[in-house]
Amino acid sequence: MVPRGILIALWVAAAAALIGVTGMWLATRDQAGGIAAGQPLGGSFELTEAGGAPITEAALRGKPTALFFGFTHCPDVCPTTLAEMAGWMEALGEKAAKMKFVFMTVDPERDQPGPLHDYLGAFDPRITGITGEPEKVRETLDDFHVYYRKVATEDGDYTMDHTASIFLLDAKGRLAGTISFDESEANALAKLRALLDG
Repeated sequence: MVPRGILIALWVAAAAALIGVTGMWLATRDQAGGIAAGQPLGGSFELTEAGGAPITEAALRGKPTALFFGFTHCPDVCPTTLAEMAGWMEALGEKAAKMKFVFMTVDPERDQPGPLHDYLGAFDPRITGITGEPEKVRETLDDFHVYYRKVATEDGDYTMDHTASIFLLDAKGRLAGTISFDESEANALAKLRALLDG
């Protein structure tokens, strides 16, 4: 059995790697042609909201948006981030209604609408979940230039490596910043309030 200390060290290293991937993406997105200045992040999509209704990129317009990419079988990063997101919504009070909080799966094979809806509802029912046909979801993730990778586990199952940061979009869907996995609550709330204030 692997000692607990080594497991913790491996988890910390994995989280740091995911944060680093996001940082690299942000640093190189213009050179790589990932997003032109002043243009909405991502592309058009036709996917499925966790409640079962169709959803398109229009859901990321009209209000500022905090967008997180993850999966329901995630053991650490995703539940931690969603719990923090629910806490930020509570701290924002009435202002939270002026923002959208969105969770898009990187594991559409397992994250079907019903289970995704129940999973997000355990954190805060105001968090919108997005899933859909696997190929369409992967195309959307690629349009957002999100890092995701299926990793086989020793028991024959799999987990997902993925970008660990929250993307902050303005009301036109343009990237306005990020909140990293290791960001303090004070910094996260300051960024959200700045986004709300325009």
